[in-house]
Amino acid sequence: MSDPAPASTARDAGAGAAPRADPRVVRTVLGDRRPDLLGRTDYHEHLRHVSPLLPGEELDDPDRSEQEAASLSGAGVDAIVDLTPIGLGRDPAFLRAVSERTGLGIVMATGVHREAHYPQDHPVRALDERRLQQRFVRDVRESAIADAEPLAEPVRAGILKVGIGYWSISAFEARVLDAAAAAHAATGVPVACHLELGSAAWEASDRLARAGVARDRQVLAHCDRNPDPGLHAELAAAGCYLGYDGVARPKHWPDSTVLDCLVEVAARGGADRLLLGGDVARRSSYVSYGGMPGLAYLPERFLPRLRERAPELETRIMCDNPARLLAFAPR
Repeated sequence: MSDPAPASTARDAGAGAAPRADPRVVRTVLGDRRPDLLGRTDYHEHLRHVSPLLPGEELDDPDRSEQEAASLSGAGVDAIVDLTPIGLGRDPAFLRAVSERTGLGIVMATGVHREAHYPQDHPVRALDERRLQQRFVRDVRESAIADAEPLAEPVRAGILKVGIGYWSISAFEARVLDAAAAAHAATGVPVACHLELGSAAWEASDRLARAGVARDRQVLAHCDRNPDPGLHAELAAAGCYLGYDGVARPKHWPDSTVLDCLVEVAARGGADRLLLGGDVARRSSYVSYGGMPGLAYLPERFLPRLRERAPELETRIMCDNPARLLAFAPR
């Protein structure tokens, strides 16, 4: 595994810091940032999101989403990765405006989700692997294209988002994974892969690896939906980053299950591959819409429990690991 990056927070960093020789950057919606200045990072959120799989749960009110983002910033989070991909309500101009107004660093995704999110007549289904790759690369190098209105100024993506089904990789999803791997080779940005209920982790990682995405450039989202510390330790030992983003879901399991699994994986040598996020993608879960628990649940409710249980892990998981994953040398 790679050596951890130096611990740092964006709030504490001095403006007069000496320049580094390291060419790697984290690409945010406001421009490129030094990885060591990224700060405490929630690796998986959605500020705008619309999907036929979640009728009535649309995150489509910009004012409410901005309120929620401000609550996360107020709870001590410096940056988020917004993993809403193409065609599901992604709004680059809005993300830029929220970052400017709240001070929250935002890394925007490009890519395409698992097949079930796209109706049969959705335009993304007509794109072959080459055109998907071109779209992803343009989003990273030049500017994303809004799902709605044209952008007044460029907003670039800093991560690729793909997804697979429950113990399945459809032909559509395989095409997307291969296109993302090609876009990764062209740009260097990492690839986040949605695992449905945490299934098929090795299968997704293997396919990405065969297509040229090194394990340490992959993050497997929703690993904690299958809270198996042995499996997770093996994936981490291979180099994969493990996305834990299932807290506040007691209908499946208590937060203690996620915490126990995380601490056990760290004890087995995987501390440098753990990431935390909220993945709050429903209006019924946004406090600003009158729901709960809200984006601030992760820093306000879960992180204190981690701090009490394993205080040495917080900086590694919230600062060092996301900075290392998101850092790349622009090509």
